[in-house]
Amino acid sequence: MKNRYFLLLLLIFTSPFALSNNSAELFSKGSQYSNVKISPDGDYLSAITSFEGKNVLVVMESDSKKLLNTVHFGENAQVGDYQWVNNERIVLAKEYLKGWQDHPVYYGELFAINADGSKSMYLFGYSSGQMQTGSHIKKNTSIEATAYILDPMSHDSKYMLVNAVPWAGISSDGFADTRQVVYRVNVYTGNRKKLTLAPIGRSRFLTNLKGEVKFVSGEDKNNATKLFYRNDGDWIDSSKLNINLSEFSPISFAENDTSIYAVGRNGTETMGVYKINLETGELQKIIQDEKVDPSHFWKNNSTQKLYAVEFEDGYPTYAFVDQDDLHSKLLKQLITSLPGHQVHIVSETEDGKKFIIKAFNDRNPGDFYLFDAEKLKLEYLVSNKSWLDPDLMAEVKPITFTNRNGQTINGYLTVPNGKQAKDLPLVVNPHGGPHGVRDWWGFDPQNQMLAHEGIAVLQINFRGSGGYGLAFEEAGYQKWGSDTQYDIIDGTKYLIEQGIVDKNRICIVGGSFGGYSALQSSILAPDLFKCAIGFAGVYDLELMFNEGDIADSRSGTSFLKQVLGQNPSALEAMSPSANVDKLKAKLMLVHGGEDKRAPIEQLESLEKSLKAINYPYEKLVMDDEGHGFYNDKHRAKYYEKMLKFLKDNLDI
Repeated sequence: MKNRYFLLLLLIFTSPFALSNNSAELFSKGSQYSNVKISPDGDYLSAITSFEGKNVLVVMESDSKKLLNTVHFGENAQVGDYQWVNNERIVLAKEYLKGWQDHPVYYGELFAINADGSKSMYLFGYSSGQMQTGSHIKKNTSIEATAYILDPMSHDSKYMLVNAVPWAGISSDGFADTRQVVYRVNVYTGNRKKLTLAPIGRSRFLTNLKGEVKFVSGEDKNNATKLFYRNDGDWIDSSKLNINLSEFSPISFAENDTSIYAVGRNGTETMGVYKINLETGELQKIIQDEKVDPSHFWKNNSTQKLYAVEFEDGYPTYAFVDQDDLHSKLLKQLITSLPGHQVHIVSETEDGKKFIIKAFNDRNPGDFYLFDAEKLKLEYLVSNKSWLDPDLMAEVKPITFTNRNGQTINGYLTVPNGKQAKDLPLVVNPHGGPHGVRDWWGFDPQNQMLAHEGIAVLQINFRGSGGYGLAFEEAGYQKWGSDTQYDIIDGTKYLIEQGIVDKNRICIVGGSFGGYSALQSSILAPDLFKCAIGFAGVYDLELMFNEGDIADSRSGTSFLKQVLGQNPSALEAMSPSANVDKLKAKLMLVHGGEDKRAPIEQLESLEKSLKAINYPYEKLVMDDEGHGFYNDKHRAKYYEKMLKFLKDNLDI
């Protein structure tokens, strides 16, 4: 889709990128390039870039780097994830920016276009019906279903596989318990053929190299995992496979269609990778880390087989399932060639001769390279944020400490570049979630901005965080306002004991659950934090059962009952809005007016309590933002106010 922005984009992509030296503006800017891919034959390169606050797809020639085409949607729509489905054609998801979401909303529309901008059309979704000229026969009919590309089948120039969740089957509790449908879709016309109906809800499919749907797993109404493999078009119930694994999900086939690699959890342990024979039920553990769950699974694009598993206990590391796979050998070579960086193979040609490589670390948000395996040539392409000099950024170090209950807690410490780790001002930055979420080693723009101003930053994977086994996550259930916060407080005190930070210059800043923690930790340890910033926080826990999108579904309400409990006195004791009389910290409260996850009523509840005791606070509300600021200018405004507030209170 060539559009009126083409020339403007052309100028932007071919001109040097410049930004103000102002820290708020420097670090608030979104990614310049992401999701870089190469076409199956290697003739084209593609990437996502941002223009006017929305994602745009750009396509260029691989050799000359000549810009061929841009894809840009109007109004509040943008380009989502995309796939090369053959040597010339791309299929992409059309998604929408909604203020009440902390991420773009996807309604299942798939749009197709050639690399040169020709033959554009909607292939799948409620808007996909196209009338054939001079006829009442539709090329493809609209369908009320959310579609995902199951298999791009890049070896087949005409078809791809799509798994679709019919809207009619999405139950009132928000779960897609209905059985999904797999379609073969013509990538030029959108004509589709139903191939199979999943025998189980919440389906997770696997296809083989021929593009045949051969395996599916899912959960029944009792949340019991069931496995099926397909033989001659029929789904065979593998009920004899008594695997006893929770959170089970297939990864890839192994040697043949009768064995798979899958990830699952045994009891409350960390998740492991298992090899399962679908005919005999034999279960073999392949890899499991004692401390952390896997973070990524890497498959060979040519064979579709798992070759490596990534873990992150502090720094990221690879565990190689297949040492002889070309990708395993390539990764080892690239890590040596790009010292200090973690390396991901993010795209490759069908013949496995050219690869798109992303190299990143704590100081570098990411550089993309084109690697020619035959010539052994590594060619720099673009950077995620070229205006930031990695040599001037701060190092992020994994740390561990022992909490008051004798447990080992993990986290990360960002130390300002060029500064000695002694008597530093500190910002504690608790993550959101809290469950199923954790902090990772890598580049964080907000933390780097603070470090750029001479402030150290502490991140803590407190009890309740995901990624450290189910037992660790469940240790935070119904302990939001106590044990979870004590880990944050104990980690802060650990840095004081080590002499790393100045005990008189400490603030706490967080978003979502982190915003809750900023207030709650300041209530539990009023003399520890000089100031606190709550961004999109929840401050009245009982209100969560009545307001917000979590409470809108039965599954969400059930989740809240599990992780918060229903004891009114306990909820009140853990709610910042009911305990403001214990505060001593200076406050700044930031919220989006259209936030549905932590609706504005949460802020209003806290404000009412603060006003009742005449407690002073600063406030910033963006009426047209939701659970997170997506607009770069809005984010820059917040960062500017944040920095001033922190500098005033940390004596910087």
